[in-house]
Amino acid sequence: MTDVFDRLRKRIEEAWQPPAPQPSPPTTGRRSNLFEAAATYVAACAEDDYESSAEAARWVSPEALCFGVNELACRAVIALAREHDQTPRDVARTLLGLPVA
Repeated sequence: MTDVFDRLRKRIEEAWQPPAPQPSPPTTGRRSNLFEAAATYVAACAEDDYESSAEAARWVSPEALCFGVNELACRAVIALAREHDQTPRDVARTLLGLPVA
């Protein structure tokens, strides 16, 4: 699990550059919040879209992005657990390729 966080931290650090004028997310036309940034970042990572993930990582601070990604992960695990009638712990372990305890 440390590898997952190390990869995430590395991608955030690589993507983070000194703030430059950035456009708002195209779908909202307003300044992005941490949840918009996290959703865009995670979706882009899942699609191996490095450019979009790097852009989303610049919308908010690295700490805010980490918080948003964590919140998204928790909500996703809870939703999948309910959908599959499993515990969040079992779902999380399965998603990470770990044996179910």
